[in-house]
This record gives sequence, C-alpha cells and structure tokens, in this order.
Amino acid sequence: MEEYFPQISRMGNPTDNGTARLALNYKGIDYETKWLEYPDVAPTLESFGLPPNSEGTPYTIPALQLPDGTHMMDSRKIATELEHRYPSPSLRLDSPVLEKVEGLIQRLTAPLVGVFMPKVPMAVLNPPSAEYFERTRAKRFGKTLSELGKDSDEETAWAQVEPALKEMGDILKAEGGPFALGKTVSYADFVIVSLLHYAKRIDEAIFERAVVIEPSLRIVYDASKQWLERDDR
Repeated sequence: MEEYFPQISRMGNPTDNGTARLALNYKGIDYETKWLEYPDVAPTLESFGLPPNSEGTPYTIPALQLPDGTHMMDSRKIATELEHRYPSPSLRLDSPVLEKVEGLIQRLTAPLVGVFMPKVPMAVLNPPSAEYFERTRAKRFGKTLSELGKDSDEETAWAQVEPALKEMGDILKAEGGPFALGKTVSYADFVIVSLLHYAKRIDEAIFERAVVIEPSLRIVYDASKQWLERDDR
C-alpha cells in the first residue's frame, strides 16, 4: 500500500494541487493518507532520507511512499513512477497535449495570486499551517497577504487570465471533449481539474468565474468527479 502525504487543512482537504491523488484514484491504487501541517513537511520528508529539491523550496508536498520504501515528492515525478509501476489505465504522459496544458498554468495562476492567495489561510488551513503560510508568503512577496490582496486589481487580473482560459478551452474542445483527448482520460485533464478543485476549495466564486468564462472547464471537471470522490476529508 502506498502512503500519500498531502498538506492538512482545516477541512481535512489537501491544499496541494491534487494531481497525484487524482492519478492514484484513477488507477485504483490502494493508499493511505497521512496528513502534514506545513511546519512538519520538511522535517518529516527529511527523516525519510529524501534529498531536498535542487531548486526552489527544499521539501514540498505531495509526497509518496511506495511499498518498497521508496519516497518521492512532486506530483509529476509521482505520476511518472505510478505510470511505470501501474501502467493500466494509462495516464498518457507522452501526449503532446500535456505539455500544452502545463505551459498554460503559469499564465492562469500568476495574475490571480493577489485574488486567491490571501484567502488560503482562512479558507483551508489550520492555525499552525496558516501562520507558516502567512509568514513565508510575506517573505516571498515583501508584503503581507492582506497587503497583497489590497494591491491587486481583481478585474484587471481576470482580464489577463481570460485568454489563457480560452486557450485551455480550445485544448479541451479540439477532440470533442469532455477530456483533452476526447473520450480518453489523461494526466493533462488532471492538471486542469486539480487546479479547478483547488480554486473551488479556496473560494467557490473563483471557480464559478473561471468556468463561466470557459464552460468546457466545468464540463471536464464534472466528467472527472468520480476521481475526486476520495479526498479523505
């Protein structure tokens, strides 16, 4: 049995983007969830003997422990290993659509940082993680999350995001939907759905505005609900 380590939240829902969990659920792999608060992530993963990331944050979630004792972090690396060990049903990691979808994520999220990030501590985090999140993000942005939100023009942010949302819709509709490969599910869909699910957890209004701008996003989200059912809330 695999052991899956996401970020614990006030509602017991993971605040990582969820692609690894979607992959586990889609493949029908048995796993046990072990929740971590933000301050416990680095010491816990370091205790497993995991080397730190070479760039960015040294230790990140989600992480996974495989039955042979192997540990790994990063959703994409986890998906690659799961595909190797459990090839069916396939995540189709070699699809060119995946690269297109991943290439749009930064354009979808960066303009909206000031819209969604100030909501995260109150919406989904327990006090220990909320304090950590507030402190580390203030260091990253050079201002508090409250200040970040006040300095953000929400309408301008959504105007910047709309072209990328439309491009994502073009990808989803290219083969007739509901998925990026038509009737065939792939990891590219899980990248999209996990982002939508995260937005929905933080603020339903953010989710709704995105799917109103690009209705195909709601369609792929609804078509993927069976793999969202298990979140160990």
